[in-house]
Amino acid sequence: MSLPDFYPAPIDLPFNRTALDNNFQIATPDQDPGGSGVWLILQGGAMLVVQTQRGYALPAGESPVLTTPTPPLYIGQWQNQPCRMLKIPTDTELPPQLHPEPLRAMETKIPIELLTLGGIGQMIHHWESNSKNCSHCGQVMDRLPGEWGKSCPDCNHSYFPRIYPCVIGLVIKGDEILLARKPEWTDGRYSLVAGFVEFGESLEETMMRETVEETNIQIKNVRYIGSQSWPFPSQLMCGFVADYAGGEINLNDKELADAKWCKLDQLPTLPPKRSIARWLIDRAADYIS
Repeated sequence: MSLPDFYPAPIDLPFNRTALDNNFQIATPDQDPGGSGVWLILQGGAMLVVQTQRGYALPAGESPVLTTPTPPLYIGQWQNQPCRMLKIPTDTELPPQLHPEPLRAMETKIPIELLTLGGIGQMIHHWESNSKNCSHCGQVMDRLPGEWGKSCPDCNHSYFPRIYPCVIGLVIKGDEILLARKPEWTDGRYSLVAGFVEFGESLEETMMRETVEETNIQIKNVRYIGSQSWPFPSQLMCGFVADYAGGEINLNDKELADAKWCKLDQLPTLPPKRSIARWLIDRAADYIS
């Protein structure tokens, strides 16, 4: 089973909760009902699944991994069964029934709802790993009942999961779009200009700044299109379309290996369709007048 070939809107993309299709109801660890259930096991950038007659599924019953550095963490109900998460080291020897499926594979074998659950698990793990101790006094923190937040028993500071806002944008110039390539990407693969929001910026201002900083291209008429949760490790990708306003391509910083204008019938290798970057590129013709 593979992912859909078409997503009607950004909300339907993998890693957004809509893609779970009512299979999963998130809940906090203190609400663990006990009893057997299913396991979301993460190893590096992959989730571990089992193969059944109906396709890939979460392992069920007793934990298939006997030794783990941290105890299981209840994260909610998967198909009306308790779902507990384990994060295991990359060198852990796996039982033969477990198959690692990378969450960022170009062509994934697991269905959209399992992929999305794996992404939510990655975000939860990122929060759990970075919220063990109070940043003010270093004390081990306690969970807030019924919430994912935590509080310090010594200085009473409270903390809540951090989601990092980012922008990503389709820039239009006549019948061409602006594509960029990072040096660490596969040869020939291009995507859109993107970046993190900085202090005091609106999302539109971030899109304008990032485009100038990375490519020297000035943009105007920046309009919001949609967003995608991006669990690598914990971002929210806010998608925009903008029009060219001036400038010539000049790589102003070291983030990019290349940037260029491309016609829609001469596109290079693009990101997989599970990303909002590809969703925007695939609809570029709608924004070219």
